[in-house]
Amino acid sequence: MPEASASWLRWVLGMGERRKLGDVAMDLLLFAGMMTAGLYVARNLLNPIISNLADPDKEKHEQARRQAKAHLERLNRRRRAEEDGQDESSGSRKGPRVEDLVLNEYENLVALEMVSPEDIHVGFDDIGGLDLIIEELKESVIYPLTMPHLYSHAAPLLSAPSGVLLYGPPGCGKTMLAKALAHESGASFINLHISTMTEKWYGDSNKIVRAVFSLARKMQPCIIFIDEIDAVLGTRRSGEHEASGMVKAEFMTLWDGLTSANSSGMPAQIVVLGATNRIHDIDEAILRRMPKKFPVPLPGQDQRRRILQLVLQDTKTDSQNFDLDYVAKITSGMSGSDIKEACRDAAMAPVREFMREHRTHGRPMAPVDPSQFRGIRTDDFFGKRGGQIPADTPRYGEPRRKSGQSSGEYEDVNELVPEEQD
Repeated sequence: MPEASASWLRWVLGMGERRKLGDVAMDLLLFAGMMTAGLYVARNLLNPIISNLADPDKEKHEQARRQAKAHLERLNRRRRAEEDGQDESSGSRKGPRVEDLVLNEYENLVALEMVSPEDIHVGFDDIGGLDLIIEELKESVIYPLTMPHLYSHAAPLLSAPSGVLLYGPPGCGKTMLAKALAHESGASFINLHISTMTEKWYGDSNKIVRAVFSLARKMQPCIIFIDEIDAVLGTRRSGEHEASGMVKAEFMTLWDGLTSANSSGMPAQIVVLGATNRIHDIDEAILRRMPKKFPVPLPGQDQRRRILQLVLQDTKTDSQNFDLDYVAKITSGMSGSDIKEACRDAAMAPVREFMREHRTHGRPMAPVDPSQFRGIRTDDFFGKRGGQIPADTPRYGEPRRKSGQSSGEYEDVNELVPEEQD
C-alpha cells in the first residue's frame, strides 16, 4: 500500500512539472508576440511621429529629393541626346551626369528651379529690335560659356562675366531676353524665385543661397537668373532685418569671394543674370559684381515696326486699309508689352463685328469659318475702351490738331502729318 501511494505521488508531481513547463513555454510565446507587436507599432506608428517632431520638414525634403532627382534625370536625358548627335572633336561642353551628383536637401530644393532650354519657346529671333544687345550677349555670355575653346588664348580675360544686369522701363523685353538667353545658350539655367530663398527657420535662407552656388558649380556652365533683383539684393540699410542682411552678405561672398575661382585662378563658369526696372535700388556691391549692364529702353520706331511685324505675323490684315508704318508712328512712347496689348485690342474688332452682325440677324455663331472675319485695319487700333491708344489720336490721313490742343504724347504723329496752312 505504501508503494502504491508513493508511485501515485510521483505521477502527480511529474504532471505538475510538465504543466509548469507548458505554462513557461506559453508565457514565452506570449511575450515574444507582444514584443513583436510592440516593435511593429513603434516602427510604423511612433517612429514617423518622433521623426516629424525632430524634423518637421522631413517629408517636404524627401518629396523635394524625389522631384529633383526626376527633374534632373529628365534634363540629363535631353542633354545626352544632344551630345550624342554632336562630334566629340567639336569642342562642345560635356555636362555632368545626374547619377554622379550627390545633392543635399537644400540643393534638392534649388534643383526644382532649374529650367530646361527646350521648355522655353522664346529665341532671339522672337525679339523685335535690341539687335545690339543680343549680339553683345552672345559674345560676352553665350560663347564663353558654351565654347570656351574659342577664348583659350586669353582665358582669364575673355571668360564669361560674373554678372549681367538688364535694366529699363517695365514691359521692354528684359525677361524675354533672359528667356531667349536660356534657350539659345543651352547652359544649365536656374530660375531663382524669391520664395525659394525665403525660409521660416533662422539660417535656412543662407543655406539655400549656398546651395544655389554649390549646385551651379556642379552643373556648370550655369546661368542663375533673378527677376526683379532689386527686391532681393537691394541697398543695405541700418534698419533692415538681420536675416535679410545675412542673405545679401552670403550671396556676395559666394558670388565673388575667396572660393569663387578654382586653384588655377580661373573663375567658375557661373553667370548671375538679373533684371530690374529700379537700378538705383540695387546695392553698390552687387552692381560692382555685375560688370555687364545693358539698358533696355522704350523701343524706337524701327523697333516698334519690328515688334508689330512679329506680333501680327500670324494675324490676317487688310492690305488696303492697314498701314504698318503709321501704326509704328502712333505707338511712340509705348513699351513692347503695350504694343502687344494694342494689337490684341485691334484683333478683337473683327470678332466683335462678326458677333454683332450675327446677333442682329439672329443667326447662330457656330460653326465659324475663320475666312469670314475681315482683316485688321488701322482704325481698329483707336478708340477702344480700356485700349492702349487714346481715342483722340489722329487717324491715318487726318490733320494734326493745332498747337495747344495736341497732347504731344505721340511726337512721331506730328512729324507724319503737317499742320494745316491758313
